[in-house]
Amino acid sequence: IEYWNLLVQNWDGVSQIPPDRWDADHYYDPDPDAPGKMITRLGGFLDRDVSLFDADFFRINPREAEYLDPQQRLLLEVSYEALLSAGIEPKHLQGSLTGVYIGICTRDYLDLITAKGNKELINRYLTTGNLPSTATGRLSYTFGFQGPSVAIDTACSSSLVAIHEACASLRNGESNLALAGGVNLILSPDLTIDFSKAGMLSPDGHCKTFDETADGY
Repeated sequence: IEYWNLLVQNWDGVSQIPPDRWDADHYYDPDPDAPGKMITRLGGFLDRDVSLFDADFFRINPREAEYLDPQQRLLLEVSYEALLSAGIEPKHLQGSLTGVYIGICTRDYLDLITAKGNKELINRYLTTGNLPSTATGRLSYTFGFQGPSVAIDTACSSSLVAIHEACASLRNGESNLALAGGVNLILSPDLTIDFSKAGMLSPDGHCKTFDETADGY
């Protein structure tokens, strides 16, 4: 609902990089060639603590939840909310031919865990909690869906392609109902530094599509 309101009311979703992600001042430098720096302190971030998650509600034990990518946590939450908003009781879909199509491409949480260099942190939950394919599989498993379960990575168009594939699945009779969407949480500065070096990001954090002042996204 909040995202829909942002769209229809033309709100600006760009804000300062939250301090719980990384120290924006430490990584900022207006010089795009400065090593290890980014040219902006701005981005699109959720106004909430993405580490918060009701694991018990989704029958996930605390140890597994610790290794669960916040993107998967968020998908579980908003998928449940989406079904309720559609007037559908999730438990009534167990065993149904419901398809899952999710745009997902980043793995910041996995990189943050493995970057610590402690191999003892690797356990049976690390892979299942962080791979894109297991994100869609977790949705299907949690809600008991029996339709296709597909993770889609086409970069910036991933969510749109997921919706397209979901519609195609409905038309082809592969699914009787489809859950489609996308998720992307920026937890590490690495990609922002990379995109700054490639000249892809706007210093003021805003897209000015088809405008002569356009200078990135």
